[in-house]
Amino acid sequence: MKVLISGSSSGIGRAAALKFLSAGHEVTGLDIKESTIESDRYTHYITDISCGMLPDIGDVNILVNNAGVQDTGRDIDVNLKGTIRVTEKYAFQGGIKSVLFVASASAHNGSEFPEYAASKGGMISYMKNVALRVAECGATSNSLSPGGVLTELNARVIDDREKWNKIMEQTLLPKWAEPEEIAEWIYFVTVINKSMTAQDILIDNGEIAKAQFVW
Repeated sequence: MKVLISGSSSGIGRAAALKFLSAGHEVTGLDIKESTIESDRYTHYITDISCGMLPDIGDVNILVNNAGVQDTGRDIDVNLKGTIRVTEKYAFQGGIKSVLFVASASAHNGSEFPEYAASKGGMISYMKNVALRVAECGATSNSLSPGGVLTELNARVIDDREKWNKIMEQTLLPKWAEPEEIAEWIYFVTVINKSMTAQDILIDNGEIAKAQFVW
């Protein structure tokens, strides 16, 4: 199948691209940075999804909306408006099978930077709107809401021992996910899954479920 991934140069997006390539799919990536992926089945375009020129790419079967920023003053422009821009251009094609949005646990608890949380919450609402429309093509639309993931974007707290220990105290399973694990979820929801649509899956190692009971 033909897969399009935004934010494919690093982190979750890169891991997802490699997962789809390893399974034999054709992958196209969009990112503001160059890619280090080397494959004759991978095509890369450098663009800003919020305002750059989006290339004409036909016959997209799977769309993975992963590109995003955090606490930049442009979170809503990139994470929400940019994602809408990409989806409206590529999702509504005859061959579409699945649309996937990488949201965030902060969309559920609001416990992060204000514009970031708002952008991811809006993304989940938009995902449901897309599900209503792509159903006409027999396609699914879902989102994943990762909690902490071990990526460069989170290096500020990963590398700070004091902050990291505090985070682990608030996480039921005291760990964060690897990008490759989220990529496995992306593959399952877009390729293996045929019946779930308009749903968000929270993958946060139990951080949102942690409760402190004192007697």
